[in-house]
Amino acid sequence: MNETTIPRLFVDQAARLSRTPLFWVKQHGRYQPVTWAEALDAVRALSAFLLRVPVKAGDRVLLLSENRPEWGIADLAIQSLGAWTVPVYASLTAPDLLTIARDCQPVVCIASTAEQIQKLRALCAEVDSIRLILVMDAVRLESEREQVWTKALEQGRAEQARVEELLTRRLAELNPRHTATLIYTSGTTGEPKGVMLSHHNFLSNAAACLKVIPIRSGDVHLSFLPLSHVFERMAGWYLMLMAGASVAYAETMDTIPQNMLEIRPSIMLGVPRFFEKLYTKIHEGISHAPPAKRAIAQWAMRVGQRAASLRLAQTPLPWGLWLCAVIAERLVFHTLKQRLGGRLRFFVSGSAPLAKAIGEFFYSTGVVILEGYGLTETSPVITVNRLQALKFGGVGLPLEGVEVRIAEDGEILSRGPHIMQGYYHKPQETQAAIVDGWFHTGDIGHLDADGFLFITDRKKDLIKTAGGKFVAPQKLENLFIADPYIAQAFVYGDRERYCVALIVPKFQPLMEHAKTMGLSVGSPRELVQDSAVRQFMWDRVQHLQRELAGFEQVKAMALLDQEFTQASGELTPTLKAKRTAIASRYQHVLQQLYQHPPP
Repeated sequence: MNETTIPRLFVDQAARLSRTPLFWVKQHGRYQPVTWAEALDAVRALSAFLLRVPVKAGDRVLLLSENRPEWGIADLAIQSLGAWTVPVYASLTAPDLLTIARDCQPVVCIASTAEQIQKLRALCAEVDSIRLILVMDAVRLESEREQVWTKALEQGRAEQARVEELLTRRLAELNPRHTATLIYTSGTTGEPKGVMLSHHNFLSNAAACLKVIPIRSGDVHLSFLPLSHVFERMAGWYLMLMAGASVAYAETMDTIPQNMLEIRPSIMLGVPRFFEKLYTKIHEGISHAPPAKRAIAQWAMRVGQRAASLRLAQTPLPWGLWLCAVIAERLVFHTLKQRLGGRLRFFVSGSAPLAKAIGEFFYSTGVVILEGYGLTETSPVITVNRLQALKFGGVGLPLEGVEVRIAEDGEILSRGPHIMQGYYHKPQETQAAIVDGWFHTGDIGHLDADGFLFITDRKKDLIKTAGGKFVAPQKLENLFIADPYIAQAFVYGDRERYCVALIVPKFQPLMEHAKTMGLSVGSPRELVQDSAVRQFMWDRVQHLQRELAGFEQVKAMALLDQEFTQASGELTPTLKAKRTAIASRYQHVLQQLYQHPPP
């Protein structure tokens, strides 16, 4: 790969693909194209506008938005000036947003909607560096340092001729090793850390992915994962830029099935929870089908499973099984693929482990999910399965130029051009994470004889849900035990759909409160089994976590009638929770909390 920068890559591709669609966006009931030339015009106009602020090389620009074409245009315009894009989740709470803004000191903040600009307005009183708030939607402005998107582009176009030379120089001076973005980790273990990633980090990773994942010009990717997440940022944005593919944006999570029928994507990214929901929906459809159709579908599934096992083993199908597979495809699997748009060549899964059974199920229907592995600090891809080299339950082979080794304690280490520049203003944390060029992932795993990586455990206590969100159990547990009726708390949810909690009450205060409710409970067991008591405690838990982001909140809880103790092996000598021991002992209780999804 000839080394370049993200804005230069975009400019070069726009010159080649000017009249073809870069974006597809739903407007007035149908998807409308935005060409590469139109996107380039918007990027140049916004760059000229931001130059007036002024935005200098190395400045930080905070981007608070859902997925939409303006997100990508803003990202490219920011980087064209040598500034750093600081993307944040649209769902981020005001306190967490303030923490990030205080750390990175943005000069400009860009918001998508009226709701989002309200969050940014509150920042201005706390963060002196902010000179401008730009909002994508047409909203009522409240100060001179606010501007709407359309007016900004108009002003930028009016300025372009005057500043063209300066814009060209800024772009030329941009080096592949310069920082492109600052992506903050979840911060759930304390203060969030800003991960600095360069243009070279991203583009080397994208180029390596393109060598093993067949994405090409003419492909259409339906985007619904947050662009503020490094997975969608690289694989769903920069990878598409490099391939010359186009990106369509789903309207909402609920409209994805309809949007797939409308845009007919050829590739899509997803997280395990997405595939879990799709898997459940398919099986519910089969179970509710008329007896004859249900029998045919079940037969097709059995045929698909037998054929898939042979294909994975690269063994030719016997003639009889081949014929049955053809019939199963025509009678059942073709319909499934049509409901996915009819053009989908494969899914790519990341951000959290995919259940082996789900990957195998979809493969048996002819729908391939390529699972990969990586982190924000690795730009993000370390390993990925290939169409011709696939092992379910594993996360694939390392990319070209990416080294992987397993430390003595089982931790996965990686080295290569994909490794971050470091944590922003955190040299000690950087030195601890990167030792002799090797990044310590915090995950435990092993490499098999063929070089495939398998993740077996997490070294850290940090919970990663099936949706790819990070949750720190200690943060929640400390929040809960501050309540006068809660003695101990244990939060669980790694690789699950959502988090749940085991709560040990302070029995005496709760007993006394139960009496005021007119309840007669004589023992801790009776106390925790009473429905009125459980509702009272659940109301308290919900109140305690009201200011947390939705993905951080526990969705169900169980009350225990005895405390965690050192004698029982549930606490360390320093009275810290032994998480594995607690999870093992109460596994049946925890699983019951997942039997009935929360409302």
